[in-house]
Amino acid sequence: MKDILQELEHRRETARLGGGQRGQHRQQAVAGQRRIDSQHAKGKLTARERIELLLDEGSFEEFDMFVAHRCTDFGMEKDRPSGDGVVTGWGTVNGRMVYVFSQDFTVFGGSLSETHAQKICKIMDMAIQNGAPVIGLNDSGGARIQEGVASLAGYADVFQRNIMASGVVPQISVIMGPCAGGAVYSPAMTDFIFMVRDSSYMFVTGPDVVKTVTNEIVTAEELGGAGTHTKKSSVADGAFENDVEALTEVRRLVDFLPLSNREKPPVRPFFDDPDRIEDSLDTLIPDNANTPYDMKELILKVADEGDFYEIQADFAKNIITGFIRLEGQTVGVVANQPMVLAGCLDIDSSRKAARFVRFCDAFEIPILTLVDVPGFLPGTGQEYGGVIKHGAKLLFAYGEATVPKVTVITRKAYGGAYDVMASKHLRGDFNYAWPTAEIAVMGAKGATEIIHRADLGDADKIATHTKDYEARFANPFVAAERGFIDEVIQPRGTRRRVARAFASLRNKKLTNPWKKHDNIPL
Repeated sequence: MKDILQELEHRRETARLGGGQRGQHRQQAVAGQRRIDSQHAKGKLTARERIELLLDEGSFEEFDMFVAHRCTDFGMEKDRPSGDGVVTGWGTVNGRMVYVFSQDFTVFGGSLSETHAQKICKIMDMAIQNGAPVIGLNDSGGARIQEGVASLAGYADVFQRNIMASGVVPQISVIMGPCAGGAVYSPAMTDFIFMVRDSSYMFVTGPDVVKTVTNEIVTAEELGGAGTHTKKSSVADGAFENDVEALTEVRRLVDFLPLSNREKPPVRPFFDDPDRIEDSLDTLIPDNANTPYDMKELILKVADEGDFYEIQADFAKNIITGFIRLEGQTVGVVANQPMVLAGCLDIDSSRKAARFVRFCDAFEIPILTLVDVPGFLPGTGQEYGGVIKHGAKLLFAYGEATVPKVTVITRKAYGGAYDVMASKHLRGDFNYAWPTAEIAVMGAKGATEIIHRADLGDADKIATHTKDYEARFANPFVAAERGFIDEVIQPRGTRRRVARAFASLRNKKLTNPWKKHDNIPL
């Protein structure tokens, strides 16, 4: 018995070393330690250090610590490190259960083998079964070439779990090193992707292949770094300065989310009066209708303690998405940003908001929509890029959503964009407007030039017609008379009215017609 226990402890110590264990010989041990030192020198933590930071202290329960690969080609049978390059298990984040896997770059560059994939699949199966989020800490050079097609089969097995888990449990990917080839598609199917600046990248084909095939010369950072994926491609939802910040922010995000689609989001203690009056909001909207203002100010003043967790902050800045709490309960926020492109909807903002709305709907997170939108962005670039279809995604997402939906129109709500932004006609539950709201087919100037085309040569007449149009339509009352706006509210009381609206909707039940799945215009 004593021998077995000694063997157990020895094996555990060896497994915990990860890449630091490379056999019994001193030379190999030194080589292993060098790999760990190299990881630290790059500003990166080891796989186990990352788990320790992510999870509550002492909560991690590891699975498959002793699993080793079974490959016998290319001399691989001589090097079979315990754990096979990935640490898997479960633990808690602020006392709530999560499953986690952390790839170990010090073991075969974190490459995915058949057994490596099996370890990940096991915890994903358990997450679906037990209703808990999956957090993947990715740091991998891709498929393990020595294993050939078995490695590719492993990837596909993981992909299938990602698909099955989608909309069932939250899936969060943190890219903490290289992520190339097939390895990028698993994170791509998860709900949130975060990257670390200067040390992580994602691409299907690397710079060398790009140069060979297309003659383009590009660095790894330019091709697939955090800046590229947060600002240009929208693949990543956020980027952080280092491993520690990334893991801290992931903990914060998990605290907003439910454990699964079978549970409500967590309710946290709050110390902010739901009836708080914000007098400053009365002057948020400038006198000049063409002057921008910062919609984030409204979000922060409505939220409990001014706490706002923004998603995709660096992409499509003309729309804002993220999470707040109202009376301690998670609420998803979608808001037009007049500071960028005057708050117009375009291809990128429609895609960004649609995905966010669908996530909220999948996990029973109520949605607050703050509207100041002059319409869809015109131009050949938008039309050629398919703004019709992309705009329809947001329309579809809002219309399909069955969660509580509260909308506040602060200023402009013109044309089709009024419909798209969670209007009453898309089953909005509470639709409020500020006195400054303008709900119309289009702006006064454009409308006047169409209606009174015959008077275009007379500036005085056009000015008179414009003023008349503004008096008749540049207000919330026409829509309110038809019941499309439930109430015209004072800006200062927005937090109170919105909080009360969501409180009244906590037991909302709404179901869509039976279908296998929808066919959203992708």
